[in-house]
Amino acid sequence: MGMLIAEIDLNLMFLEPKQFLSTSLVFGAEIGLEFGFDVLFFCPVLQTFGHGIGINYGQIANNLPSPSRVALLVQSLSIKKVKLYDADPNVLSAFSSYDVEFIVGVGNENILNMMDPTKAQAWLKEHIQPYIPQTKITCITVGNEVFSGNDTNLMSNLLPAMQSLHGALVSLGLDSQVNISTAHSLAILSNSYPPSAGSFRPDLTGYIQPLLNFHAQIKSPFLINAYPYFAYKANPNQVSLDYVLFEPNAGMTDANTNLKYDNMLYAQIDSVYSAIKAMGHTDIEIKISETGWPSKGDSDEVGATPENAGKYNGNLLQRIAENQGTPMKPSVPVDIYVFALFNEDLKPGPVSERNYGLFYPDGTPVYNIGLSGYLQQLSSAYRTVAASILGFLITIAAFLI
Repeated sequence: MGMLIAEIDLNLMFLEPKQFLSTSLVFGAEIGLEFGFDVLFFCPVLQTFGHGIGINYGQIANNLPSPSRVALLVQSLSIKKVKLYDADPNVLSAFSSYDVEFIVGVGNENILNMMDPTKAQAWLKEHIQPYIPQTKITCITVGNEVFSGNDTNLMSNLLPAMQSLHGALVSLGLDSQVNISTAHSLAILSNSYPPSAGSFRPDLTGYIQPLLNFHAQIKSPFLINAYPYFAYKANPNQVSLDYVLFEPNAGMTDANTNLKYDNMLYAQIDSVYSAIKAMGHTDIEIKISETGWPSKGDSDEVGATPENAGKYNGNLLQRIAENQGTPMKPSVPVDIYVFALFNEDLKPGPVSERNYGLFYPDGTPVYNIGLSGYLQQLSSAYRTVAASILGFLITIAAFLI
């Protein structure tokens, strides 16, 4: 391999335990060192996330790397947007001063409390205000897929909770930085085909109409969790695999608009635009808060393979890099959060639920879509180099202390 010459930039007088140090090596890799003795290796970048791509960072697992390590991984991938399902202070602190925008979440279990303006403001003061502006929190999702459940009380409480939190943001002077939304599944639609005929379920319109009015009023996005995989799994004999994977295919033409669709995700997005338009709004942006493909599943989960997951996410990354819009909104680049960064071993449900990650918890890519090598297992040669540098740094730190 030849001689390795390290360029070490240290300011040890100001280092605290677990503070990150960076060492750049002339052969193109980068070693991240922490005083907690975690060692990460980053190989040269092959592909990074485009401007319109974010990532869901779920944490229902007992084997994930520390948030500070995840921050390095996210940075190495040039990911600029991250979505959480809570407001984990460890994560928000770890990403302080990183150029990454965050969506944080209020769980369904906290919606009732958020209806109280006093409790909403207290939540913001504890979970949001201390981290702004060092951490770029831009959106709070209130609940997840509330209208897909059977709890009508929760459905009724959703909008008042969103309004209460927005009012609290206004009172704290944060409403220009942070907006309010909630994420929906496609189960809120009664019809999605053809896309121009998209419509909401009649039993939900009483909840959705005032919600849309609120989105338009505060100019916040309508968030959808869209998974073409589910449509394929439910009917693999009728749904074209190439169509759902963004592979070359005959596509379909919407007879009402004469617009042609070569993939299901864009058709799903446009069906939601149509449903919103049918309720009187053309002024609300749609963002995809979740989409992905599992790399593994139960025996009855057709199509859950690494090959298909790689095609879906790899082709999606390419399309977003091209700033594509949907046929109905060609000038509006699709804004998407991929699900998910890591496999999560404690998620309940079928095997697929634990296998949506782009990476295993040790940083190994689950499949190759040009993102491999950011957190690979260390080879013995790299371990020797890392151990030597780590020992050197500890010696210097001990001397200065």
